[in-house]
Amino acid sequence: MHNFKELKVWQAGIEVSKITFQYCRTFPSEEKYGLISQMVRAAVSIPSNIAEGCGRRSNKELHQFLNVALGSSFELETQFIIAKEFGYLTQEAQDTICSQINEIQKMIRGFQKSLNV
Repeated sequence: MHNFKELKVWQAGIEVSKITFQYCRTFPSEEKYGLISQMVRAAVSIPSNIAEGCGRRSNKELHQFLNVALGSSFELETQFIIAKEFGYLTQEAQDTICSQINEIQKMIRGFQKSLNV
């Protein structure tokens, strides 16, 4: 088992979740049950699945939860692109957050490789 709170990838996921919440607060209220809901769930899913995987008994199970976290990161990246297309974000804001998400994706893949499953 891994202590998820000590993992840089989990910490980065928490940071992206916080930033996602901050951006979503600026979106139009009519997106509350649409894009905002989707983005918040995807953002929270990243560190949550990393944590859940760390609580499992085998590296194979952890690897699978990391796959889910990775999928959520791609989902969130897409949603930030959509938010920019709808005019809810500037290009600069989208580039910044997507860069952070891309770093998390690299970290997850690196963690997966270290598991040797």
